[in-house]
Amino acid sequence: MSITDRTAAENERAARDEVREKLLGAWRLMSYTATSVDGEVISPLGPTPYGLIVYTPQGHMSAQLGRGDRPPLRSARLEDAAADELARAAADYLAYGGPFEVVGPATVEHHVTTSLFPNWIGRSQVRQVSFDGPLLTLRVATPTRLWGADRTAELTWSRLA
Repeated sequence: MSITDRTAAENERAARDEVREKLLGAWRLMSYTATSVDGEVISPLGPTPYGLIVYTPQGHMSAQLGRGDRPPLRSARLEDAAADELARAAADYLAYGGPFEVVGPATVEHHVTTSLFPNWIGRSQVRQVSFDGPLLTLRVATPTRLWGADRTAELTWSRLA
């Protein structure tokens, strides 16, 4: 390997390490939008979504996201709730977690080992990463079929103290 190649590899590793270090901690969801290839912007979890994403130094992540206007279930106990209520509650919520790795200077890969959406288990969710002060933005890298159209999702998070 040439000195130039070695320097480039070291610089990329340093950039990945810097992104990983910045990701560590807990973040509160500020906004979640999805933009179609023709420019239509929707808010999949409504105008007031809530959520928490956590990245640990040990290399694990967990994300929980929901609609801010989710109605409470009629029953005080989950196992007593009606099937239609449970289906609605699940449709308005997303949860997943597993190991993560920074695979590029602006890319994180979530290796899903647990998820409310079983189809994600055993797969990876790749996100573009950017930081702006106390804000973290995670984006789907390429348009994906979401809510009836090819869309690019963008989630903005604020660092929790």
